[in-house]
Amino acid sequence: MKKYKPTTPGRRGMSSVSFKKTLTARSPHKALTKGIKRGSGRGSAGRITVRHKGGGHKRRYRDIDFMYNKHDIPARVETVEYDPNRSGFIGLALYKDGERRYVLVPKGASVGDSFIVSKEAPVQAGNRMPLSRIPVGTFVYNVELKPEGGAKLARSAGNYAEVIAHDGGYAQLKMPSSEIRKVSDKAWASVGEISNEEHKLVVIGKAGRSRWLGKRPTVRGSAMNAVDHPHGGGEGKAGRGHRRQRTKWGKPSGKGQKTRRSKKYSNTFIVRRRKVGKKKK
Repeated sequence: MKKYKPTTPGRRGMSSVSFKKTLTARSPHKALTKGIKRGSGRGSAGRITVRHKGGGHKRRYRDIDFMYNKHDIPARVETVEYDPNRSGFIGLALYKDGERRYVLVPKGASVGDSFIVSKEAPVQAGNRMPLSRIPVGTFVYNVELKPEGGAKLARSAGNYAEVIAHDGGYAQLKMPSSEIRKVSDKAWASVGEISNEEHKLVVIGKAGRSRWLGKRPTVRGSAMNAVDHPHGGGEGKAGRGHRRQRTKWGKPSGKGQKTRRSKKYSNTFIVRRRKVGKKKK
């Protein structure tokens, strides 16, 4: 981690990831980048549908390969790069047939490392194979929910899912949230854990830095009037007046409350619900 001297109140306690030790390229591969319209939190009608989003620095979108459909062709990591659109580091992979693609790189990856997407691949960091070929106790990332559906699970910095069992055509995975979930044995996953594990230790330090990231201010419900939020109103610093924490619309939120829909399509795949609070393990 890179820490700053307290030259200003905003710099006091601020920290960031030390990119110089890991990254090897300053600009992206032009053929795999394109412009992208930033999400301002507004729907097709132009109304705010997701609060606290807007502004932020202009970004170029890096086209990341989440399908991994080049089977049995070895690839070599040419560069390790920063991607403003995600928390983990990405790498420019050069395949044996000459094609280049961006991929999410695992922890400890460096230039020159090789990987392969194959049913017969050895179980080592970066290699990709069906879950049925991955032994119990292995950490995986970029996990598919459906065979050939593209990587969907465990894609953020430092994250991984752990294979804890194989049973009845399914692999049981312990997710980063501590939830245990069944995924088809035929779905593919990459071995290892996502790079940039220090991302969660970053201290933003000042409001302006959040605005650069496209995050607009968040006002506490208890600071609002009673007409605007269930926690609002009252004289002085009043309690919320009811047992459970609620959203602006009166729905349960945070603090260990269950917010999952009772009839969600994937309920049959959940072996154990996630634990809440600080001690998730």
